[in-house]
Amino acid sequence: VQLQASGGGLVQTGGSLRLSCAASGLTFSTYSMGWFRQAPGKEREFVAAISSGSSTTYYADSVKGRFTISRDNAKNTVYLQMNNLKPEDTAVYYCAAGRYSARYYRQGNGMDYWGKGTQVTVSS
Repeated sequence: VQLQASGGGLVQTGGSLRLSCAASGLTFSTYSMGWFRQAPGKEREFVAAISSGSSTTYYADSVKGRFTISRDNAKNTVYLQMNNLKPEDTAVYYCAAGRYSARYYRQGNGMDYWGKGTQVTVSS
């Protein structure tokens, strides 16, 4: 299984970025997908998750209303649209895949497969 995240970069406060994660080696349409992030000196934290059929999404309170997770099962790709970015959003962002429900992962359980991450830096 490979999860390749892309789209990170340097952006000013208030700017936007769209992360993409291309998956291979798994039946993508049967997996919940999630985004997590880890800032320097901090633990990895949940950002967003989406169910296999896109019917359900979950967000961390810190990004609710600013970030949107979506997926295209025909392209085996999950996205994270990030708007109104803040310096505290600076982190390495990881995509992940899991065989259980998106709610299961929102509750803090680990996912099955992880990508290598993409750096997002928000300047003040």
